[in-house]
Amino acid sequence: MKSTRIKNMKIELLSKKAYTLNNITFDYKLSKGKWVTQSRECYDRGDGAAILLYNKSKETIILVRQFRMPTLLNGNEDGFLVEVCAGLLDNQDPIACITRETEEETGYRVSHVKKVYEAYSSPGVMTEKMHFFIGEYTSDMKVNEGGGLEAEHEDIEVLEFSFKEAVSMLHKGEIKDSRTIVLLQYAIIHELL
Repeated sequence: MKSTRIKNMKIELLSKKAYTLNNITFDYKLSKGKWVTQSRECYDRGDGAAILLYNKSKETIILVRQFRMPTLLNGNEDGFLVEVCAGLLDNQDPIACITRETEEETGYRVSHVKKVYEAYSSPGVMTEKMHFFIGEYTSDMKVNEGGGLEAEHEDIEVLEFSFKEAVSMLHKGEIKDSRTIVLLQYAIIHELL
């Protein structure tokens, strides 16, 4: 860490179940020069990768639908989200991760992906950095049904939408996953389809 505005950092472990939750107390130098003590909870679940799969000739995209407990707790009535394929890096490089996740979740074995962004997911509380990709798919790349790994109890529905339908869903507020919104907006801005 290179910051000259942080000192006396103390890390207290609050939980280490699936991931790590720490409380961090530190002295922070305000822009006017005064030092103040602050405390923040920080959740470390590792970094992730997400991909928008698109088919130029059919003008379609692949999304998935799965249950997300935190959304159920915050106003999403059934807890299901329509979103891009995504997953944790699990000590893999981002390209290897997204290639693996794409096949596990969607059943498509993509041969070429392009990284378009890298961003912190929720920097006020999480360490996670998300790597955003796009990748073209064709029907001959389908190698299995997808749906996720049974060993991880994943229950993922694979969806193919026309790009116009997905954009309409975005504008109607029916897509609420930020990774999906970012990648759909990328596709719109760059006229991917």
